Amino acid sequence: MRNYADKQEFVLSQITNKYFQRRDFSRCDLSGIDLQGINLSGINFIGADLRDANLCGCVLTRANLSGANLMQANLREANLYEASLCEANLMNADLTGANLCGTFLWRVKFTGSNLLGASLCDVDLREADLSKANLIEASLIEANLSFANLAGAKLCGAKLIEANLTQANLTGVDMTWANLTKANLSKANLWDAKLIYAKFRDTIMPDGTIEQPQILIY
Repeated sequence: MRNYADKQEFVLSQITNKYFQRRDFSRCDLSGIDLQGINLSGINFIGADLRDANLCGCVLTRANLSGANLMQANLREANLYEASLCEANLMNADLTGANLCGTFLWRVKFTGSNLLGASLCDVDLREADLSKANLIEASLIEANLSFANLAGAKLCGAKLIEANLTQANLTGVDMTWANLTKANLSKANLWDAKLIYAKFRDTIMPDGTIEQPQILIY
């Protein structure tokens, strides 16, 4: 491509052409591309370079972004239902209000990412790095966060009902007003965590005990 404008026009034509639509962009250089609001469902982006890409409001249902580089990408309000982002790099990405329900996020890097109000119900976040991520008021109902790193993350008001946090690193996490009803915190590290007004009901605590009543921790 001669320049960015040529790359933008070429990629858009391949995605939107209903007769010759391209579905495979694996390992392509799409850094800085603007695909705002476009339907990208089911497209293969395995290992693609999508740094600084504008994917705001995109439909990425069942798309394959495994191993893709999405550093600082804009995914605000994007629909990633049942997409695969295993081992993808989303450091400092903006996923405010995004729908990631049922998404495969094994070993994904969300370090410093903004997931404010995002829907992450029933997601696979095993061994994921969510350190210093903003998960305020995010929905993580039935999410699998076993062995995940959430050190320094903000989970104020987050819904973690029936979430699996077995052996998760929750050092310095802010869970003020978070709902941990029936969550599993077995062997999780809660050192220096903020749990003011957090809701623990039928929650499996790090030592294996089960909290029955709602408690307030100051």
